[in-house]
Amino acid sequence: MSAPLRPRVHRAPLAFPRTLTVGVLGTGRVGAVLGAALAAAGHLVVAASGASGASRARLALLLPQTPHRPAPAVARAATDLLLVAVPDDALAAVIADLAATGALRPGQVVAHTSGAHGLAVLAPAAAAGARPLALHPAMTFTGTPDDLSRLAGSSYGVTAPAELRPFAARLVADLGGVPEWVGEADRPLYHAALAHGANHLVTVVNDAADRLRDAGVDRPEKVLAPLLRAALENALRLGDDALTGPVSRGDAGTVRRHLDRLAATAPESVPAYLALARRTADRAVAAGRLHPADAAPLRDVLDGMEVASSW
Repeated sequence: MSAPLRPRVHRAPLAFPRTLTVGVLGTGRVGAVLGAALAAAGHLVVAASGASGASRARLALLLPQTPHRPAPAVARAATDLLLVAVPDDALAAVIADLAATGALRPGQVVAHTSGAHGLAVLAPAAAAGARPLALHPAMTFTGTPDDLSRLAGSSYGVTAPAELRPFAARLVADLGGVPEWVGEADRPLYHAALAHGANHLVTVVNDAADRLRDAGVDRPEKVLAPLLRAALENALRLGDDALTGPVSRGDAGTVRRHLDRLAATAPESVPAYLALARRTADRAVAAGRLHPADAAPLRDVLDGMEVASSW
């Protein structure tokens, strides 16, 4: 005999007021700017906390009407939304401490801004009855009012329970952004992609500027700006078809001269050049822009320099 059918349970959508009462825990570059953006969208940012003098200065600049309070007081005041914008490695301890002190309440949304973490780090908050949300802006921040204009059209990596998705979408819209739904298990990969693309870009650009200075160029930023802007725009538009330069052409002799001079002038730049040249060659071959036979002498140069640099 078959088991009786269970009646479907129709859950009413979660109800939140149009104007949210918000607290911001951590007024670093991200927290202060997002708090200001929420205030500009009409929400009430009633309390905030920041440990350093710089954080308090950002609070005074971006949220001048918002009082500075200790973390538990901010959490208790944030009846609708607690935005936690603390460093990745500190997040678990901050959430655990708030839950242990009874500062969190059932129904309150606790959202963190970490790209690396998903919902698991918010388990203590969920156990206290709060609603967990991971909300990461895919943007770089300076912690100044200039950031507010850059938020328009930005993407947010969002991980949320199904019942909280409409609220998350509304919150991102209030920030002027677009949600990208990221699975819990995919958060580290999502964050690695952004860090590789943005953070390492800064390192590569500054390394290039330093090497131009070594070559006698007084204003490397003037030389690099049009070149790098064009390269970035082409890469985003064309993918691997945007590849140019000696590696994509298989010019092993040119690459060897690059490496010889770098080794003599700035040996600290050699490992990064080798790694990026090898990866560029891989992509150029896979995209059909570099024939494998033409890549072989290039790979010999890169392998030989790697061995030499390890002596």
